[in-house]
Amino acid sequence: MSGDNLQEIRKLIARKNVWDRIFAAIGLLSMLVGIVTLLALIIDLCSDGLPRLSWQFLTSFPSYKPEQAGILSAWVGTTLVMLLTAIAAIPLGVAAAIYLEEYAQKNWIADLIEINVTNLAGVPSIIYGLLALGLFVYKLNLGESIMAAGLTLALLILPIVIVTTRESIRAIPNIIREAAYALGASKWQMIWDHVLPYSIGGIMTGVIVGLSRAIGETAPIITIGALTFIAFLPDSPIKNEFPYISFSWLMSPFTVMPIQMFNWVSSPEPEFQVNAAAAGIVLILMTLAMNSLAIYLRYRFRKNIKW
Repeated sequence: MSGDNLQEIRKLIARKNVWDRIFAAIGLLSMLVGIVTLLALIIDLCSDGLPRLSWQFLTSFPSYKPEQAGILSAWVGTTLVMLLTAIAAIPLGVAAAIYLEEYAQKNWIADLIEINVTNLAGVPSIIYGLLALGLFVYKLNLGESIMAAGLTLALLILPIVIVTTRESIRAIPNIIREAAYALGASKWQMIWDHVLPYSIGGIMTGVIVGLSRAIGETAPIITIGALTFIAFLPDSPIKNEFPYISFSWLMSPFTVMPIQMFNWVSSPEPEFQVNAAAAGIVLILMTLAMNSLAIYLRYRFRKNIKW
């Protein structure tokens, strides 16, 4: 190789390195803009809402007097709705993804289902609210209940769980499947003992993303008739007499944190704006707690995998 050609190659490499540095700088700047903006919003929220946070605020019902108003019914309603959403969406989404990826025949029907599931992940949430209003509230006669809200949000995050689970399962090398078959495992044993444990990280990531979206949704919940002012709690799921478990709370009226915050923000009194900021802090903490639990479970599952 002549000296001129070597010099040209060095110039080309240097030029490529410059573009790499420029792209890295742009990416870092974009990330910092998002992080700084988020931190500014959180700091502003905390400066307004932290003085209002107290045990009385967490254990009191809403009131027309801002100094007496609390979020008891809102955070209890959010907890119950999200519990039902997770129970309905996670098993159904994972099972659907397993069927589509491992059992369904690769034909035009499977391709059509895949396209529709992917598109459903981008449908506006108000559409799910209208669907739930016609199906759950009117057709199934669930009314404005926790059951209707949980199933509505489950439908909302179901495409996210299905898509992320399919991608996680698809990323597992076929050599693992072939090794399981070579040792005499059935198809379900191969999936349960090998594919699912190795793909649990991606599955839990999809669950985190889905539940984080659901906990802040307002439009579908308002559409099915969630209350903006509620001064009582649903029936307790635990009873003193046999069978000690009650499901009557599923049909109870409810409210959730985003609706309570919207109600306070809409009020002209500045004290209610402070209450809304305090409720926003609690909602962020609830989201972090829910995500932390999912991350912990993902860590525990990964730790038990035998490599």
